[in-house]
Amino acid sequence: MGVVSVPATLNEAIAATGNDHRHVTTAFTDRTGLDWHAPTPPQLSDGARISVVIPACNTAYSLPPVLDALAEQRTAASVEVIVVDDASTDATTELLAAHPRIDRAVRLHARAGAGAARNVGVHLATGDTIVFLDADVVVRDHVLADIAARARQDTVLVGFRHNIPYRPDANGYPLVPPGEPDLDADHRVRWTPPAGVPMFYTGQVYPKVFVGRPLEDTREFLDLGHGRTYYDWDLPRMVVTSLVAAPRRAVLEVGGFADGFGADGWGAEDTHLGAALISHGCLVIPLRQARGWHIDPPDPAAVWKAKLAGVAPRIALYRQLCEQPAPTARAADLAERAETLLRKAEPLR
Repeated sequence: MGVVSVPATLNEAIAATGNDHRHVTTAFTDRTGLDWHAPTPPQLSDGARISVVIPACNTAYSLPPVLDALAEQRTAASVEVIVVDDASTDATTELLAAHPRIDRAVRLHARAGAGAARNVGVHLATGDTIVFLDADVVVRDHVLADIAARARQDTVLVGFRHNIPYRPDANGYPLVPPGEPDLDADHRVRWTPPAGVPMFYTGQVYPKVFVGRPLEDTREFLDLGHGRTYYDWDLPRMVVTSLVAAPRRAVLEVGGFADGFGADGWGAEDTHLGAALISHGCLVIPLRQARGWHIDPPDPAAVWKAKLAGVAPRIALYRQLCEQPAPTARAADLAERAETLLRKAEPLR
């Protein structure tokens, strides 16, 4: 018998892993009679256990409609909402202590970053499926049923977002448009890269502006298995934690979000989690109907300037982690890191 080759690095593990998820989507349709991308009747989610984990740092401007939307979800699933306040200095803490839809909320003693805050939420969660949701994303009322009815222990379910400006009413409550967010508004669906500018992840430079369609052209991410790319995009980058669901057991096994990304800057920690989950055997499957309105901050230009200033070192760290062994058997490590933060945290609910 020949020797079985074990991938030595995370990159090698991804290269050895496909993403043909058609057996999953076909089985769902055969069982329910519902299209994979159709909004889901509440009763189809009966029996599922969902934990929505939200990191929040100075997001009092956006949280009210985010939490109100969770209260209005039409689902038969068991849903808990956990919010981890990453040492906010605005009214976030007071808001979390008062909102009735929150099941568990804690305030960290000092800023630790969104990844660390999410790890605390995963540690506190009791559901079988973790829905990572950002504190500025307002989901439609069928989204949790969409996720709950399709959740499995070997799938990462990817939702989409539509950016809107912060426009408050007279009471400061952000105005959210009626109806469904536009799927094409997400960069993973309709992508227009700038000309002559190196891309963050690959350094690719395109001589002229063009319109790419990553979701359609990769056949629902099917063609991104085994480390393949679509221009600047690869499969781990499709796992954007503004709205994504993953099996809690798998998130624990890979150790959640890696240390090192810290509280400053933006990006790459969710890409690394995506890579880790793929290496663990999870398929990445889009849910076109799972969409949310992403509320821009009141001062978007300043916020993005600060975020983008830290992109390069974060991507460099991601590349470094991808050359290390694929994370496995890390549940105890995640628990230890979360408990360290919780020892100084303030319980809010």
